[in-house]
Amino acid sequence: MASRNCSNFFPGLTCSLFLLLGLLSFPAEAAIKKYQFDVQVNNVSRLCHAKPIVTVNGRFPGPTIYVREGDRVLVNVTNHAQYNMSIHWHGLKQYRNGWADGPAYITQCPIKTGNSYTYDFNVTGQRGTLWWHAHIFWLRATVYGAIVIMPKPGTPFPFPQPNREEVILLGEWWHTDVEEVEKQGQKMGLPPNMSDAHTINGKPGPLFPCSEKPLNPTYIINSAPFYLDTFAMEVESGKTYLLRIINAALNDELFFAIAGHNFTVVEVDAVYTKPFTTEAILIAPGQTTNVLVQANQKPGRYFMAARPFNDAPIPVDNKTATGILQYKGIPNSLLPTLAQLPASNDSEFALNYNKKLRSLNSPKFPADVPQKVDRKLFYTIGFGKDSCPTCVNGTRLLATLNNISFVMPQTALLQAHYFNLKGVFKADFPDKPPKPFNYTGAPLTASLGTSRATRLSKIAFNSTIELVLQDTNLLTVESHPFHLHGYNFFVVGTGIGNFDPVKDPANYNLVDPIERNTAAVPTGGWTAIRFRADNPGIHPSFFNFSDLHTHTHTKKKKKLTVYFDCIGVWFMHCHLELHTGWGLKTAFAVEDGPGPDQSVLPPPTDLPPC
Repeated sequence: MASRNCSNFFPGLTCSLFLLLGLLSFPAEAAIKKYQFDVQVNNVSRLCHAKPIVTVNGRFPGPTIYVREGDRVLVNVTNHAQYNMSIHWHGLKQYRNGWADGPAYITQCPIKTGNSYTYDFNVTGQRGTLWWHAHIFWLRATVYGAIVIMPKPGTPFPFPQPNREEVILLGEWWHTDVEEVEKQGQKMGLPPNMSDAHTINGKPGPLFPCSEKPLNPTYIINSAPFYLDTFAMEVESGKTYLLRIINAALNDELFFAIAGHNFTVVEVDAVYTKPFTTEAILIAPGQTTNVLVQANQKPGRYFMAARPFNDAPIPVDNKTATGILQYKGIPNSLLPTLAQLPASNDSEFALNYNKKLRSLNSPKFPADVPQKVDRKLFYTIGFGKDSCPTCVNGTRLLATLNNISFVMPQTALLQAHYFNLKGVFKADFPDKPPKPFNYTGAPLTASLGTSRATRLSKIAFNSTIELVLQDTNLLTVESHPFHLHGYNFFVVGTGIGNFDPVKDPANYNLVDPIERNTAAVPTGGWTAIRFRADNPGIHPSFFNFSDLHTHTHTKKKKKLTVYFDCIGVWFMHCHLELHTGWGLKTAFAVEDGPGPDQSVLPPPTDLPPC
């Protein structure tokens, strides 16, 4: 037995480990890209209102990380803000390296004020557009930025080479402190205040007050005046531009379009697609979409616009953010042409658009869709209520999977398991809801059977999983974009109404379904995904069966200590921050594989303590 001092991570704790496997290794030819992220509070003004916000390096949005496929990346994050902080590298698979994934209290404890942590990871087998963001509370409202992964040298894009690229980050803006907005919602037990604006690269655009006024009439960027609250992009006639579009909004799916210009979609979530042309895209929080735009219209000024899609009976911030696409040499006095977006409740556009998304599935970029399934999961999505005597209605809203609202632990799950801490979670999340019902029938408002717990689903290494996510009318139906950490998955099917396990699988696309890391479950419908659980967990360690918290109700537990394959943790949650906070989340605990390169790596020495 090897002994390891855990005091760096859990003060006063000493752990015993059965086996310590491997050190993190990187190809000799890989470049090392180093970044310094200083998390700090800066005053920022939007919509005639100035307020302090949390930023990275004083920038809003934050800096873009540029790497190549195969690079090693080291990002040292130093927290100067008053809030605890963690950063998630959204969409990066972090093979064997959950320590760098970033969700607070899942794979790490947060970085406390005055402390630092270096996220050290390799970019393997991925290229395209991803992003990074804070993964604690609502801090990602202002703490976010793009990740641009270029192909390996000499590897061209599988689409026409653009003349230039531009990152487009879509977001939200609140006049008040977002952390106070979240706390007020929790105190009332109701949804908190909606955002006051949507933004394009941090700016609401000229349809809002103060946005149309130049910061300085003589200040020029790329031959175009810089507007205080308006993003502008200059283009030249005849050239092609690659837009790397990211939805960093907290709570809204968004339509995005540019007046008079079509998009050719070529990639989503850093996976190449079969190209198709569309007048607008639909992009959910957490998703990325790369499109080609040709500057082939009459030289002028054209609005780009982003507005929410919402086909559920709930209120949203329906304001439109705008930027300007401006042809070179065109005067600013020319009024921009308005962009035409789908209606805010155009569910037909949403369904048709998502059906057009298909993996490229070429010899060089195949779609390795699992054809056989080892385990089938069926998770219902709903809402519930919890008693809260101090709340407005005496209850607090919850969100659930299989009627379970996830309770965040106070110790990071991955750390707890690596160091054999007991009682942090139960590995007994059910494969299906407690009882079937008419999931999308009449709204159910009583006897919801909601429970609150920290329960995970244990998954065998390298097993193939099919997960059907079913929206329900527990209180109300709504669309939900689900993100799975550590993996991509294939969206093999989707539909409206109740999933039929007999009829619907016959219509699955098992040839070229879209592969991504975040997929939307339609309002009152379902989405089926498949993935192979090949991103492993923790090395074998001592486990105490009395702490596995099985659901059997016995008068006396038997205590048995054995060698057992410990489990790693990969978070899965709705990427609407409101729903995540209400408990619409869980995690997969993936066992280690038998090989030496099929187990999680040891934790770094600077991993933040709990």
